[in-house]
Amino acid sequence: MAGAALGVMPAARAATGPATHVRIGPHQAFVGLVNGSTGSPSPATINMQCFGPVTPGEMGHPVPGQTLEVAQPTATAAAFGNTGDNATQISVFFGAPPPGAATKSGAVTFIRYGVVKKIPKRLLLPCSGSGNVTFVPLPMSPPTSKSFSVPVQFAGQP
Repeated sequence: MAGAALGVMPAARAATGPATHVRIGPHQAFVGLVNGSTGSPSPATINMQCFGPVTPGEMGHPVPGQTLEVAQPTATAAAFGNTGDNATQISVFFGAPPPGAATKSGAVTFIRYGVVKKIPKRLLLPCSGSGNVTFVPLPMSPPTSKSFSVPVQFAGQP
């Protein structure tokens, strides 16, 4: 599992440990997971409800049952996000966060670590290609807060 290789406690699978359902608060390191992966060393895959040959620019909806999660790493490193001085939640954006993300909610918002949530089926995303899923601590408090991006590969179904 990619998360385990990066020193991330797989909180959703752990019966005990500091990352299981702890409230998100200031000055905490975190990572985001898409379908259980931090996107390292290879991008996480988001399967799309796009069937047959996919044309460039085609959009579709994610296959149901795929997941998002925010976890606390078991060690600190520069590659992790940080909640900074004020954050009490982490919102997830598919692509770059919109300007003013500090006042807007993402498609999915977390207030606790180790809670697994589904990728919303209503999202309209590319049928193929690559992108990023960005986990943003809110409210932002630059320069102490830092987002975490998971590189993803969108995959249409054969």
